[in-house]
Amino acid sequence: MQSNNLRGIILSSIFAAITAILAQVQFDVSIVPFSGQTLAVGLTATIIGSRLGSLSMICYMLLGAIGLPVFSGFSGGPQIIAGPTGGFIIGFIFTAFVTGWILEKTKFTIPVAIFANIIGMIITLTFGVVQLKYIADMSWNAAMATGVYPFIIVGIMKAVLASWIGIIVRRRLEKARLLSITSEERKIA
Repeated sequence: MQSNNLRGIILSSIFAAITAILAQVQFDVSIVPFSGQTLAVGLTATIIGSRLGSLSMICYMLLGAIGLPVFSGFSGGPQIIAGPTGGFIIGFIFTAFVTGWILEKTKFTIPVAIFANIIGMIITLTFGVVQLKYIADMSWNAAMATGVYPFIIVGIMKAVLASWIGIIVRRRLEKARLLSITSEERKIA
């Protein structure tokens, strides 16, 4: 039991670090940059599931909130969370939970993972656009044009990529006994 808890903490920490690294892959297009963060969130949830995935995103957000440069553009600090793009980061926690939960309640396959990751993308964009609208004092149309529409196609591509890579990595981790399969997952498999 204690080794499983330690393994979970280590996995959550590793995926928080992966998110920080992929956050630095970015292209500025407006207030909201294209970055690898959402790909990392999808990978995290697909590989380690709802509980550890959301814990990983909480860890990532807290590291950035205390000022470590883990957010896109090597930024950090509470002003990022409270700023126009902070809703996307907050949304990562819920995205990881829901994406992982869908997979845990159904089956860890690439088609289900794509569905779960697209739902996750919608959650991230929803959190992001709401905060963007209110913090940047935009109309709903302007907030959608800035924080949603440019990200739909790329988001779907990232959802597919996170699903494909995530399921392959998850299966290999399970085979190496580095990731435990729950009894509920065994019944479905």
